[in-house]
Amino acid sequence: MTTSFAPYGLAAAVALLVFRQRFQGDRRRLGNGVLLGACTLLLLLGALVELDRYPHPVARAVTGAVVIAVPLSAVAVAGFLLVAGVRTVRREGPRPANLLSLAAGVAVLGVLGLTAAVAVAEDGPFRAAATAVLLVAGYLSFLLACFVGYAVLYHRAVSRRTVDFVVVLGAGLTDGSTVPPLLAARLDRALTLFRRQESRGRAPVLLVSGGKGSDERVPEAEAMADYLTARGVPDELLVQERSSTNTRENLEFSGELMERIRPGYRCVVVTNDFHALRAAITARRAGVRGEAVGAPTAAYYRPGAALREFAAVLATYPATNLAVCAVLAAAGLRARWSG
Repeated sequence: MTTSFAPYGLAAAVALLVFRQRFQGDRRRLGNGVLLGACTLLLLLGALVELDRYPHPVARAVTGAVVIAVPLSAVAVAGFLLVAGVRTVRREGPRPANLLSLAAGVAVLGVLGLTAAVAVAEDGPFRAAATAVLLVAGYLSFLLACFVGYAVLYHRAVSRRTVDFVVVLGAGLTDGSTVPPLLAARLDRALTLFRRQESRGRAPVLLVSGGKGSDERVPEAEAMADYLTARGVPDELLVQERSSTNTRENLEFSGELMERIRPGYRCVVVTNDFHALRAAITARRAGVRGEAVGAPTAAYYRPGAALREFAAVLATYPATNLAVCAVLAAAGLRARWSG
């Protein structure tokens, strides 16, 4: 009996309904993106199954187009990552964090080569190990697509609600005391939000968050406050959080400050666009009452930054991701070794 589109369409509809309910309840969940990704994947699978209902020449033509398009798309993605990686290294230096785009581009090409090798290899140890690697790579690729897609959606679904605080997350200072362009973009976005709400008659408090790094002469919060003061923000509407050393501490310490100053507060957290979703997820886990918004970032910098954010989000759920990868790897080994 030929399988129809209906089961896949129904499952996709259920995933979409669950997504809608969760999104309305709290946007700051990576699971929302996974539900959207599952919905899209189910619709694609249903569309492929539906090909059986069409005349064989049509089905063969569409299947052939898909078979050609998938590897070509993967090669295009690899090329994009390699070019972005080279540009990042040239502009930002060969630090490990700046090599992620290059490494990802090489990894995509490696997965393509491994897929081709599996297609022609006989069953045995190599094919079993390669299948296990490909299943894990497929899972991570699916999660990455969900993360990137939902990050774009989250960034565009900006809330216009009135807030008590605009929280700006810190970043490293240039020469130990100067606000760099990346951090200036965050501060300028925060200033825009501040002015917009001020024009409606209720100016929020600007809370700048960032401690003093080992290579910095002043706390990041102090440099950020000076930047905003020079642009006309009054001292009484500026609060500094000067102890944090990472995003989690930024949000936890800022949350404690806001609760002491104004119990039951609402806030908006300002960072860069590539960092907004992870900041929102971290804010939810820290109990901070507010969404995150992003400031623009140079295009060449985004691929590597997005990969760093994805890796950090994966590390937030270590048990779940390690368990899924272990199950997929075991299934690949078992299926191909015994096949």
